[in-house]
Amino acid sequence: MSNIYNFLNSVWLEILTENKQNKAFIPFLFLLITLPISMGLNNILLGIFVVTSFFYGRKINNKISLIILFPMLLFLWMSLSYFWSIDVQRTLQAIPKEIAFLLIPIAFWLIPTFSSEQKTKIIKFYSYTMTLYVVYYLVRAVVRFVLTKDISVFFYHGPDNDTDTGLVPRLLNAIHFSVYVAIAFFYFFIKEHKSKLEQLIATLLFVFVILLSSKNIIVIFVLLVLIQVFFYSKIANRLRLRNLTILLLLLGFVISFGKIKERFLVEFRTNSDKGISHNVALNKEKGINNISIADAWTKEKFHPADYFPGTAFRVYQFRMFTEFLNEEPIFLKGFGLNASLNKLLEKEKKYNLYPGYGTFNFHNQYVQNFAELGLIGFLLLMVILFINTKIAFKSKDFIHIAFAILMISLFLTESFLWRQRGVLFFILFYCLFNIKVNPQLEKK
Repeated sequence: MSNIYNFLNSVWLEILTENKQNKAFIPFLFLLITLPISMGLNNILLGIFVVTSFFYGRKINNKISLIILFPMLLFLWMSLSYFWSIDVQRTLQAIPKEIAFLLIPIAFWLIPTFSSEQKTKIIKFYSYTMTLYVVYYLVRAVVRFVLTKDISVFFYHGPDNDTDTGLVPRLLNAIHFSVYVAIAFFYFFIKEHKSKLEQLIATLLFVFVILLSSKNIIVIFVLLVLIQVFFYSKIANRLRLRNLTILLLLLGFVISFGKIKERFLVEFRTNSDKGISHNVALNKEKGINNISIADAWTKEKFHPADYFPGTAFRVYQFRMFTEFLNEEPIFLKGFGLNASLNKLLEKEKKYNLYPGYGTFNFHNQYVQNFAELGLIGFLLLMVILFINTKIAFKSKDFIHIAFAILMISLFLTESFLWRQRGVLFFILFYCLFNIKVNPQLEKK
């Protein structure tokens, strides 16, 4: 106990030391590490961080850089969409969820910029905290398995908000949480000299991302690991073959678990040639017809018994978007922030889908922006991602590169920024990585 106390005490003293140099250090850190907890707490900590920026922050330069200007412009455009929204009530309810796009950049404009050393420490504390969350959810899964003998407690999330049967709660979302954990993993993975504890943590986080069973994130995550090993590691030339062999064996072993394998097979079989398994009920329910990508894009009428796997459903949603572009005057301004629900429900009835499919958003951030905020909202998002990616590769900071690539990939399958926790995660790391101290000032 004394060792744990001494360790925690030294960590706290280190945090206090950094906070003396920048009074926003603790508020920012606490806001970042509590993202997986309730949104009520996140809102309180967001308020504390913003208030801190006004009371303790100081303007180093009155000029607002383009880095923070474009997120603010995106929020302004979201707010302006109220005036042409086809669902004013839903737009009005959604605007406060996006306010981090305005408040976080303003706070970073006011506070002294975090030094490179402080940024490294923020990432370190964040990564260790994510490890604690991972340990908690794994212990919770083990206890539930002992009580229920249900192997599904080790994978993904539950089917709805009221049925918390997965590895993480559905409100937290396995796909989103896998990105949180992936960033923490790369902090430990890229360290040149790892302690045994750090090696154990890196392995634990790697396995946890796989268990969360997000197909898109798993593919990009493993690709990033290989890129780091082959192109950014200092020992890459000597250990390429060995590292590749170990990674492929580990990935093959983990993916061989039934639940993860089944999630991949659902996509592969239903999106392959119809003659192979088009009508195979992979969800194991008699009478259910699994829809292929081809059918999702071309079929004129569906049946309530039709089941859309993830990729097929996203293709269907993109098809609906193209129809909206042809049928509705949304090209420039869109339907309005979060205002497309009624239009999707109309398509659900038109195509005779199972009730409920029409309540899902587009599950694609690029399409979501274009459909609800028009071409202008789409271009603002693309500029933000371009700035983030350009600075990431220019800096050669692999954690920043991983963040940039993960966001680009995640936005293809999730409307990540339409969730309050997603907005906070993205804009906090976006500002942390991209807003940097002038090298001459930092040297002084």
